[in-house]
Amino acid sequence: MNLLDFLVSPAAAQAGGAAQGNPLMSLLPLILLFVVFWFLLLRPQMKKAKEHRELIAKLQKGDEVLTSGGMAGRIEDLGESFVTVEVADKVSIKVQRGAITAVLPKGTLKSA
Repeated sequence: MNLLDFLVSPAAAQAGGAAQGNPLMSLLPLILLFVVFWFLLLRPQMKKAKEHRELIAKLQKGDEVLTSGGMAGRIEDLGESFVTVEVADKVSIKVQRGAITAVLPKGTLKSA
């Protein structure tokens, strides 16, 4: 008995590779896993990113917005990459456009 007998049983070595199946069938589980991964993870994430880009592009002066930090305010000024948001009377902050997470319905800040 040699070292190779411990790694590969003699019966399996004698059988060789006589009964090989369709190579496509051996890849089918991998392809199926990729399709499930695409529909459950990648596609929803890309859709959400697209919606956020559209939201950022449609920002206008006077919109009531919510930032990623939880600050709510009204847009006073729009820049290329920053937005000035009035969070209270005569109190304004500058935030990056990407930090805007939602546009609130008009009148939301007055009722709060």
